Amino acid sequence: MDNTYYNPADLKKFGSISELQPEMGRKFFDYYGEVFKEGALTEREKALIALAVSHAVQCPYCIDAYTSDCLEKGADENQMMEAVHVAAAIKGGAALVHGVQMMNKIKELTM
Repeated sequence: MDNTYYNPADLKKFGSISELQPEMGRKFFDYYGEVFKEGALTEREKALIALAVSHAVQCPYCIDAYTSDCLEKGADENQMMEAVHVAAAIKGGAALVHGVQMMNKIKELTM
């Protein structure tokens, strides 16, 4: 394995994040578990959303976890890549729409 800042083995240690704050960890994992239960969205749909968000926030641990989760929940490669493209489009659009703020500032400073 190449040395990287992110150690894939650390993903398996995620549950231990509660060691220093057990009550907060319990609350987080209870909430997390509830969020990913079947509801108005299927577990597969939620996994695809999580995969897309993982890419938007650029979390390698989450990308690994939700790639596996999506496959386990029956998503195929095309659905997964489409979810990633949705995230990329939203993230790109969010960056571009802030250009309006810059344009407003230019007008303010040059008028």
